[in-house]
Amino acid sequence: MSTLSQELDRYLSIRRSLGYKLSTEERILRKFVAFAERENGESVSTAIFLRWKDVFGKANKQTWAHRLGMVRLFAQWLHSMDSKHEVPPRSLIPSRIRRPHPYIYSEDDIRRIVEVAAELPSINGIRALTCSTLFGLIAVTGLRVSEALSLDAADIDLENGVVTLRQGKLGKARLLPVADCTKTRLADYAKERDRLLGVASTAFFVSDRGERLTDCGARYNFDREAGKSARSSTQYSYEPPAPRSRSIGHRALARA
Repeated sequence: MSTLSQELDRYLSIRRSLGYKLSTEERILRKFVAFAERENGESVSTAIFLRWKDVFGKANKQTWAHRLGMVRLFAQWLHSMDSKHEVPPRSLIPSRIRRPHPYIYSEDDIRRIVEVAAELPSINGIRALTCSTLFGLIAVTGLRVSEALSLDAADIDLENGVVTLRQGKLGKARLLPVADCTKTRLADYAKERDRLLGVASTAFFVSDRGERLTDCGARYNFDREAGKSARSSTQYSYEPPAPRSRSIGHRALARA
């Protein structure tokens, strides 16, 4: 393992010990470090960042400003130990932080999302079963995608209709009572999921392989399939917002 990779492991370990999750940061920084290692393998610099930006892929200015912030923090940590590492200036990608307006899906939108998700192709039927149930649960509870995916089978009280979220925002746990119709849907999903897998699952939401569905997997199925199809079925008098899986839960929160 190279020095940069080793330092990245140390950096992530130290920050996580302070309570940071850093899932996105780790994914971005590992790609940056892999590129830097191919370039010179010794140090971080503004020139390396700019070359990485050119080959990494297209993204808007705000996204790149966010990625620059991730690299800057890592570079500052490296520079504190060895001055050969250069910290790219914040002005390299000027950007004003603007929070996008949340898009509130209509009941018809949600219904269409669940219907399309239930038709997703699958080698054993689990993909469609999981995605339709997952998106439906997020829509009625306001759970974040990552929160819903973190649920274990033991977290769903199918008798009393209560979902226990053990690691919510800021690490806080909370209880979410659900309606009888939602309880029935969750029970049906769990029964069919275990039947298709041939074994009781520890994770509540699983992929075709029987493993816990990942955040990327859930967002891919929504952004490329269900959300896109739901949006295309609605007539807009303006440029419609891009479909985002995180927006499904906004409807529940807006009605709370």
